Amino acid sequence: MYDEVLIPTDGSESAERAAQYATVLAAAYDSTVHVLSVVDERDYDGVEREGADAGKTAAEQQANEAVDAVAALVSRERAGGDRVTTRVTVGVPSEAILAYVDEAGIDLVVMGTHGRTGVERFLIGSVAERVVRHADVPVLTVRAADRLPSWEPIERLLVPTDGSEASFAALSHAFDIAARFDALVEGLAVVDERSKTSVYTVETALEEVVGGLEATAQNATEHLAGRAREHGVDVETSVVDGIPSRTICAHAETSGADLVVLASHGRTGLAHYLLGSVAERVVRNATVPVLTVPAPVRDE
Repeated sequence: MYDEVLIPTDGSESAERAAQYATVLAAAYDSTVHVLSVVDERDYDGVEREGADAGKTAAEQQANEAVDAVAALVSRERAGGDRVTTRVTVGVPSEAILAYVDEAGIDLVVMGTHGRTGVERFLIGSVAERVVRHADVPVLTVRAADRLPSWEPIERLLVPTDGSEASFAALSHAFDIAARFDALVEGLAVVDERSKTSVYTVETALEEVVGGLEATAQNATEHLAGRAREHGVDVETSVVDGIPSRTICAHAETSGADLVVLASHGRTGLAHYLLGSVAERVVRNATVPVLTVPAPVRDE
C-alpha cells in the first residue's frame, strides 16, 4: 500500500519525530523512503547574516540548513537498511511537497506539524494543513510531543466514522496497517450533541431526530466492524455523545490509541467539509499521530 514514503524535513524536532514514525512504516511495507527539504523562496531577502552565518544571505543559510536536515535523516534511514532518495529544492514548501508527491508517485507523506521556529512557523494553517488539504494521498502528521514508536509501535488504531461513503475511505488503510502490526481497530462514531437541540425544540420531534442520529452512528460502527472482520482484523466499536473533534482527541488519549485514522470529508461533502473542522482540529489537537485519508468522492 505504501511503496513510496515521503518525509519532508526542515531539521526541526517535529520533523525528526515524524521521520521515526516513517521509518517504522517503511520497514513494515518495505518502502522506498524519499527525504525532501524545501528552501522557502519567500524568505529570500538578499541581506547578509551576522555572527556564525556572517557573509551568508538568508537563501544561502536556508540552503545549508536544508542540506544538513536531509543528511541527518538519510544517515539514520540508511543505517536502518531503508532505500533512500533525497532532494533539496527551492519553492513554496507546501507547493513543492505536493509537486514532489505527484512527480515521484508518493503513496504516503509523513510530516511534522511544527517547523524550526515553533509557534512563529506553526505549520498547521500553512504547510502541513495545505498538504493534508490538497494531497491526493494519505498524510500522517506527527507532533514533536507525540510518543515515540516502541518495539510494538502500533497496537491500537482509532477509526472515527460518521457512516458516509467518504468516511469509509479510511477503512482500507486502517485495516491494512492493523493487519501488518497485528493491531486492534476501534471504530468510533460520535453523535454530535449540538445537533440534538439545534433545530428541533418540540419534544416528540427532538426524540425522532436524536433517535435517527443514534441509529446512524450505530449503523456506521456496525458497517465498520463487519468490514474489519472480513479483513481478519480484531475490532471493537463505540458510540458516544459529544463534540466530534474534541471527543475523538479525548478518546484517542484515554483509549490508548497509537494512531488515529480518519477521512478528510464528512457526510455532507462541501457543506460540512471536515478539513477545516473535525479533521483539521483532530490533526491540531490529538496527542497521537493522525493519518488523514482523502476520500475519492464527496457526499452531497
